[in-house]
Amino acid sequence: MAENNMIVGLDIGTTKISVIIAELTPDGSANIVGVGFCPSTGIRRGVVVNIDKTTEAIEKAIEEAERMAGVEVSSVYAGIAGDHIRSINSKGVIAVSRERGRSQPNEITERDVDRVIEAAKAVALPIDREVLHVLPQEYIVDDQDGIKDPIGIAGVRLEADVHIITGAVTSAQNIYRCVKRTGISVRDLVLEPLASSYAVLTEDEKELGVGLIDFGGGTTDIAIFSKGSIRHTSVIGFGGEYVTRDIAMGLKTPLEQAEIIKLEHGCALESRARDDQVISIPGVGGRAPREVSRSVLASIIQPRVQEIFELALHEIRQSGCYDLLTTGIVLTGGGALLDGVDELAEEVTGLPVKIGRPAGLGGLMKTADSPIHSTAVGLVLYGMVHGDQIDVFRGDDSKVFQKIFRRMIQWFEDFF
Repeated sequence: MAENNMIVGLDIGTTKISVIIAELTPDGSANIVGVGFCPSTGIRRGVVVNIDKTTEAIEKAIEEAERMAGVEVSSVYAGIAGDHIRSINSKGVIAVSRERGRSQPNEITERDVDRVIEAAKAVALPIDREVLHVLPQEYIVDDQDGIKDPIGIAGVRLEADVHIITGAVTSAQNIYRCVKRTGISVRDLVLEPLASSYAVLTEDEKELGVGLIDFGGGTTDIAIFSKGSIRHTSVIGFGGEYVTRDIAMGLKTPLEQAEIIKLEHGCALESRARDDQVISIPGVGGRAPREVSRSVLASIIQPRVQEIFELALHEIRQSGCYDLLTTGIVLTGGGALLDGVDELAEEVTGLPVKIGRPAGLGGLMKTADSPIHSTAVGLVLYGMVHGDQIDVFRGDDSKVFQKIFRRMIQWFEDFF
């Protein structure tokens, strides 16, 4: 398999590292040829807190995917999340230039689009934050709004509404360092809920209005789409690992055992768990095992999951986008595997909820059709769409000053 025919998605999560290797086909689609998975212990709330442990987990997950695919990975699209993520909507306005060589004097060109995007990006940010993504929502040409692609349209005034996603510079640096230690290049850092949207949302949902809730281990990520464009993104610093801690405290069992109990017997709705369903809790330190009913377990899980959905609903209402969610909410991530979690989300939000499973790729897709792989599959699909617009971070000095992320990554690579 040629290197340029391969796209790799690397999901660096709080509780797991997921890797998807896909091979591009001549017809423009892609087939999954390798899947890797490894528990993660060096991440807290989506942020690297232990470089060595995170690097080791990334290396193991990539090696597993490489063995399955029979190839060596040289570059990846890596996900970034964490409660340091912030987003804002901005507007840029320019006068359409009248340069020679245009077919029409006031015809909008790609250069004009680049200029208006740059104008929209000119927002004041703290020194420790920088732009991750600038996502156009719509363009306005001479007061005519709702334009998705203004190139070729005649006009004298061009406006752009854009969604700007920012993150902490140090968080991006640490992710880059962990991946680089494995001997692999980072093609791009992609916000994880944005990546997941490529795998679990349809174009109709994005056009009509939909909310994506990625219920992960350390964070719960939110992305809202309407009229085919992203309208709001945010990250809540709570996820499935807090449910595990509640189980460990409530049942007085180690965290590792609590995680197993959650995965095998967990239920997000107490009304769906029966008292006659008994769970065996292994003893600790030579103590005899105990038995509890599944309804007791559900009574521990439901309050925490409900709290997370209430925080998500508050964030959606605060953004002013609640009324845009015509088709409801798509729930994905590892937390979406809890029994009854979609029903609880519907009760809390008052919106229709469905479980989102990744799609859009062929090959070994059945191996990666779980919600826990939504981000990794989405990173591959993101790379298929944007790959020709992105250079591997290797040393293009002419682009060093365009983004502070690229400048720092270039400095790290050149220096070390």
